[in-house]
Amino acid sequence: MAAQAPIAIKEALLLPNVGINSQFITFTHVTMESEKYVCVRETGGNNSVVIIDMANPMQPLRRPITADSALINPNSKVIALKAAIPNTTQDHLQIFNIDAKAKIKSFQMPEQVVFWKWITPGMIGIVTAGAVYHWGMDGASDPVKVFDRTANLEGNQIINYRCSPDMKWLVLVGITAGSPERPQLVKGNMQLFSVEQTRSQALEAHAAAFGQVNGTNVITFSTKTVANGALTSKLHIVPLGGTGFTKKQADLFFPQEFADDFPVSMQVSEKYGLIYVITKLGLLFVYDLETATAVYRNRISPDPVFLTASSEATGGFYAINRRGQVLLATVNDQTIVPFISGQLNNAELAMSIAKRANLAGAGDLVFRQFDQLFAQGNYKGAAELAAQSPQGALRTPETIAKFQQVPVQPGQTSPLLQYFGTLLTKGGLNAIESVELAKLVISQNKKQLLDNWMGENKLECSEELGDLLAQSDQDMALKVYVKAQASPKVVMMLAQKKEYEKIAKYSQQVGYTPDWLQLMMQMLMHDGQGAVNLALMIVQQDPPGLDLNTITDLFLQRNMIREATSFLLDVLKPNLPEHAMLQTKVLEINLITFPNVADAILGNGMFTHYDRPRIAQLCEKAGLYLRALSHYTDLPDIKRCVVNTNAIEPQALTEFFGTLSREWALDCLKELLTLNLRQNLQLAVQIMKEYTEQLTAESCIELLESFNSYEGLYFYLGSYIAFSEDKDVHYKYIEAAAKTGQIKEVERVTRESNNFEPEPVKQFLMEAKLPDARPLINVCDRYGFVHDLTTYLYDNSMLRYIEGYCQKVNPSNTPEVVGALLDKECDEDFIKNLIVSVRSLIPVEKLCEEVEKRNKVKILSAFLEHLVNEGSTDVHVHNALGKIIVDSNNNPDHFLTTNPYYDSVVVGKYCEKRDPNLACVAYKRGQCDMELVAVTNKHSLFKLQARYITERMDLELWEQVLDEGNEFRRHLIDQVVSTALPEAKNPEQVSVTVKAFINADLPNELIELLEKIVLQNSAFSGNPNLQNLLILTAIKADKTRVMDYVNRMDNFDGAAVGDIAVGSELYDEAYAIYKKFKLHSQAISVLIDNLQDFERAQDFASKVEEPEVWAVLARAMLNTGDVAGAISGFLKAGDSTDNAAVIEAAEAAGEYEALVKYLQMTRKKVKEARVDSALCYAFAKTGALGELEEFLTVPNSADISACGDKCYDEGLYEAAKVLFTNVSNWARLASTLVKLGQYQAAVDAARKANSMRTWKEVCFECVLRDETRLAQVAGLNIIVHADELDEVSEFYQRKGKFDQLQALLEAGLGLERAHMGIFTELGIMYARFAPEKLMEHIKLYATRVNIPRLIRTCDEQQHWKELAFLYCQYDEYDNAAVTIMTHSPDAWEHSTFKDVLVKVANMELYYRAINFYLDEQPQLVNELLAVLSSRVDHSRVVDLLRRAGQLSLARPYLEQAQQANLAAVNEAVNQLCVDEEDYEALRASIDTYDNFDAVALAVSIEKHELLEFRRVAATLYKNNKRYRKSMELSKEDKLYKDAMETAAMSGEHELVQELMHFFVDNQMKECFAACLYTCYDLVKVDVALELAWLNGMMEFVMPYLIQSIRHYTGLVDKLEQARLDAVAEEANKKAAEKQEEQQANMYQQLLPPALPAPEMPNGQQGYPGQPGFGGPGGY
Repeated sequence: MAAQAPIAIKEALLLPNVGINSQFITFTHVTMESEKYVCVRETGGNNSVVIIDMANPMQPLRRPITADSALINPNSKVIALKAAIPNTTQDHLQIFNIDAKAKIKSFQMPEQVVFWKWITPGMIGIVTAGAVYHWGMDGASDPVKVFDRTANLEGNQIINYRCSPDMKWLVLVGITAGSPERPQLVKGNMQLFSVEQTRSQALEAHAAAFGQVNGTNVITFSTKTVANGALTSKLHIVPLGGTGFTKKQADLFFPQEFADDFPVSMQVSEKYGLIYVITKLGLLFVYDLETATAVYRNRISPDPVFLTASSEATGGFYAINRRGQVLLATVNDQTIVPFISGQLNNAELAMSIAKRANLAGAGDLVFRQFDQLFAQGNYKGAAELAAQSPQGALRTPETIAKFQQVPVQPGQTSPLLQYFGTLLTKGGLNAIESVELAKLVISQNKKQLLDNWMGENKLECSEELGDLLAQSDQDMALKVYVKAQASPKVVMMLAQKKEYEKIAKYSQQVGYTPDWLQLMMQMLMHDGQGAVNLALMIVQQDPPGLDLNTITDLFLQRNMIREATSFLLDVLKPNLPEHAMLQTKVLEINLITFPNVADAILGNGMFTHYDRPRIAQLCEKAGLYLRALSHYTDLPDIKRCVVNTNAIEPQALTEFFGTLSREWALDCLKELLTLNLRQNLQLAVQIMKEYTEQLTAESCIELLESFNSYEGLYFYLGSYIAFSEDKDVHYKYIEAAAKTGQIKEVERVTRESNNFEPEPVKQFLMEAKLPDARPLINVCDRYGFVHDLTTYLYDNSMLRYIEGYCQKVNPSNTPEVVGALLDKECDEDFIKNLIVSVRSLIPVEKLCEEVEKRNKVKILSAFLEHLVNEGSTDVHVHNALGKIIVDSNNNPDHFLTTNPYYDSVVVGKYCEKRDPNLACVAYKRGQCDMELVAVTNKHSLFKLQARYITERMDLELWEQVLDEGNEFRRHLIDQVVSTALPEAKNPEQVSVTVKAFINADLPNELIELLEKIVLQNSAFSGNPNLQNLLILTAIKADKTRVMDYVNRMDNFDGAAVGDIAVGSELYDEAYAIYKKFKLHSQAISVLIDNLQDFERAQDFASKVEEPEVWAVLARAMLNTGDVAGAISGFLKAGDSTDNAAVIEAAEAAGEYEALVKYLQMTRKKVKEARVDSALCYAFAKTGALGELEEFLTVPNSADISACGDKCYDEGLYEAAKVLFTNVSNWARLASTLVKLGQYQAAVDAARKANSMRTWKEVCFECVLRDETRLAQVAGLNIIVHADELDEVSEFYQRKGKFDQLQALLEAGLGLERAHMGIFTELGIMYARFAPEKLMEHIKLYATRVNIPRLIRTCDEQQHWKELAFLYCQYDEYDNAAVTIMTHSPDAWEHSTFKDVLVKVANMELYYRAINFYLDEQPQLVNELLAVLSSRVDHSRVVDLLRRAGQLSLARPYLEQAQQANLAAVNEAVNQLCVDEEDYEALRASIDTYDNFDAVALAVSIEKHELLEFRRVAATLYKNNKRYRKSMELSKEDKLYKDAMETAAMSGEHELVQELMHFFVDNQMKECFAACLYTCYDLVKVDVALELAWLNGMMEFVMPYLIQSIRHYTGLVDKLEQARLDAVAEEANKKAAEKQEEQQANMYQQLLPPALPAPEMPNGQQGYPGQPGFGGPGGY
């Protein structure tokens, strides 16, 4: 039945399957604005929006978005989001482009949005509590108010808002609670608004939609109202303006069980002109939009439907139910028209829908109506009917023939022309109509009309139409062939037009393969280049139309070398290995005929797979030696070619050498040089330069040297030397350049190169005796061969080169030159002149060294004096001059003390051996400390040394001379103490000396020194620093002298010295120092800390009576633990600075009485929180609550909360109560009151504290103390917080207070903040301790409990009925069904179980349930199977019933399941019929359902004792074409009629003859005559007559004979009539042609005027969508 239904329903998607939780499948969370997208908001922990593309539903797009509403655009991934602004009644609206990840626009609505919807792809309708706004997506516009809501929608929940297609009408739909008369029926209201009239109309309606009927806007809406206790359900269709449609209405019939159901949505299918009305409980009503006629009604969803969306593509709609099913309802095109015309018996409606949607199934209706119109002579109506016939049922050759046969009345239009005119007005023509119309047009030479109609796509192109046009217009015929895809005709036509290049393109487009060989041969005869282009097109086909070799041979057979080359160059571009032979061929033919072309081809390098040896030989013969070289692979061949240097470009030959191996390249170079050294030397050198790295420089040099070619070496190495660091290479280059006379190059290389061995080069240049000594000068100067150079130049009388070297090349080497000349005993005048010529450029130091080594210093006297006179300050000049003065003893003291430029160290060293005193003068002048010390030590000049060191005042110098390792230290100290220091008048000298002694750790010597200075009335006796130093030194070296020094000296630093004395454990001396300088605090500190004599300390404090002293003593006593004495001391000192330590110590010692006094004193001086806090605590500890309360009334900075906490922790609850009350710390006060047993006050305090911890503490304590009422008051404030509920419940249960916990939870149910946890926990308590209340509880609060948690509890406590109910509420129907079946005594109820079972997802549970019913409720198994009939595998059910032996029990189910025509079911039913001997049912079964093993059944019953069963067996054999077996059974049972029918059905002459013989043999004449009649078509006349004549049955055969004669006579009459009809048809044809000729000019006035074809951009005439041939985009 489902297959025959006019509406098909299928599940397009199940939202839970794509991860959508069932709690989010609601009207507020799911939106579907069109058939493209479903949008789901997921709220809770992770807020997100899921966008499901219905084209790819299994890959949803999930985005983390928090919003109160989300709408996806109907056409694109643009999402609109709405979110409430906290603490306001405003909403924030935003529109985002998801793909572009960009915000399009946003707006903040001043009112709360109660509903919104995309009314068009570019506009959102926004509904607030009082008005409706429109917000466009484009631009920056804000929402615009359209109209105000009417009063009838006040308090309504808005469920839909729609607009008409032209945006002129708007409708707003809402629902509200039902009337008091029937509150369970939801009431619907709508507001219809006219945009043009700006007026509204209030109506009652649950759903509404807009549509169009023949161009008129209509609104259709459904109502369901209660009047006088009667329900009225109506569908209304109302026109919105226009006059072509009148108002219509129809009843909506709701079954009794759906009496309170109501429409929730309405969709209009423009494609089919149908109205879909969908109700909340899943009913679907289908009505015709034009007539309001009911078409179909069915329930499409077992779960409530809350959302629908139109499906424009299918003409149906989508619906979403609470289970999450996305259902797609579509019209069944194959069945709707038969359904309406058959079951509804409404032929007019069936015809209307068929025309409207172009559906099949109305053929008979159309034909009958057409025949009626034709018979009435209404040809125009018939033409319009044919034009609009569904699927073109009437647009056939027969229809055209009918119009052609109608005679044309004078003065009237031909019916045929009326027919074609109507078709052209309504649309285009089909192929047959186009051909017939073309015949008429061509006969009148009106081809332009055809061109216009083709441009308007009015004609259907076909090959037949093209053939018709080809006779008169090839271009038009070609267009028709192309559109008709008549490929052979297109190719033939293009060939006739010689447009070969278009053939390949067209063939490729349409996938047609022409005869390419024939086309090529034809092209070669006319156009060589065109043949090349065609050939390229052919080989580009996939697969190629012709083989490459075949095409090449076609070119070469006609000696078309250039064309063949052009073709092959194009096709061989990929350079594939399989093209090797063709590559060789194209090169061969060109090397023989056009060598320059071959050279160009080879130069491009496009071929690599040809026969290289063959091509090499041809290249050599053609004089292309370079190409030959690149192809030869044998060295002899290469040598033979390479010597033709006159025919090869040098650059190319050079590049060729780069392709050879090193050995082959060297052999070829040797061959070149051997053949003609002079001619090929330059080329060879160029090659060596280019490939030095590959050939190696050694090999190239060796090759050139083998030919003694210094010139070659020079040129080769000249380019290589710049990149080589080989010293041998550089040497050889210098050698080659020298031998070829390239002196300048020799000079350059020796000057610039760093990569030659200097010694061999020097030797070579000396031996070469070049006229220019500059190369030798470069080498010797750079590598330090100045002495050898000078000797060589002097020996070869090249004195001018010596002068030039010193003056211009390197004056700094003049000293070495002078030394060499002195060694050669050169004339001193030449040397002096040489020195003077260089003058200041000479390094004087080196010059002096050279002449000094040779004892020729005096030679420099004049030179040095000359420099000094010129103002030279060069230290080396003055050093040398000083040495000369010292040697000459020419007043050296004066020079040494007055000359500021000499080096004291150098000159001093020079003087040491001559006069130590002069050395000391020089060293002292230059402060050369170590040199002076060394020379004075060496010559025992200690007095001079002591004076110098004392005057220098350099501690580092002192450190060195006073070092313990200095053997002369004692001599120096004696001179310092006895001479140097007493002579000193500068205090700084004394200070530095004393520091030096201290640093040298010489205390005894220092004491000796200081006593002499300080105690012997010297100039420094009263110096405080020296007195400090003396005492400190004594402390360090001799402590026995300290007290004496303290008593004898008064100017030392008492505080500093006293501290040092303490540090050195000289406590008495320190005490004496402090006391002497009246440093009382330090003095008492020494007594306390060091001497630890508290008695002396108290006496000392009493004597001095200073607060500071008492404070120090008090602190010391506090540290020793004498808290009372310390507090007394602090009181005397009036010192409160150490109050923290005092407080800590007093609290530790428990001295709170004394502490109170001290803190009262301290509080007068300082205002610190610590002091006030300690005083507060001390009051508490002493029990002075009165003083405490008085203290709290005055301003203080005590940390009262901390004090209170401390008192609470120590059990001072009364004091804590006072403190917590003072600071309003209600939480701690409540805890304190609990400890005091004041529970009512504790609850009051907890209420003020409103702290969870406090409430729990009070509650738990009240529970323990059996304060039930107060515990419940506290508990109610706890359990409203879900996180705390478990702890409270656990505490109550742990203490065994189950009844109190139940009472607490029951009281919590009525709280405004009651949450899921309370309901769940109470359910758990009922499950454990009050199971009789559990079911009522979960039924009342099923939506407010945590079902999974309660499920676990019920499972543990074995409450099976309640567990099954919870599973159902949680949509876990599988578990519910399993629980019911497992625990059926407690959980099973028949109706409930059926409802659960139809919702399970696991199909196996169906079969388990069947077994369960068979075992426990067999009398109800048929009811169960009836529910499961559409869900189970009937074959498996039959197998299950058979194994259980209960087939007969389920016979009603089996008979119902037979409608599926399954083999297992049919066989089971048949078996039951046999077992129950119900042959009528058996025959009905096998007649209706044929899917079973008929032969097996026939075998099982062919010997049944009942005749009817044996007759059924015969029928089965007959139906399975086992005619002989069937006929035998019928003959055995004397059922001769059945036997005759079997024989007639078999179609076998043999069986019929056997049966006839059987009747004749048994003299059954009547049966024989009946057999002749029954088997008339299978009886041969001669056989029948023969049997009848032989057996005397002629009178029984006579009826058969008469019938036979009549049959053959009728056949002859038909043949004669056919001949006469042919003659008449020929005559009619001639008459029709004559009539057509008369009316040929009458058709044009009836046809719609045709426009000329539109002009293409390039000026050609073309057709829309069809490129013109030869133009852009053409073939």
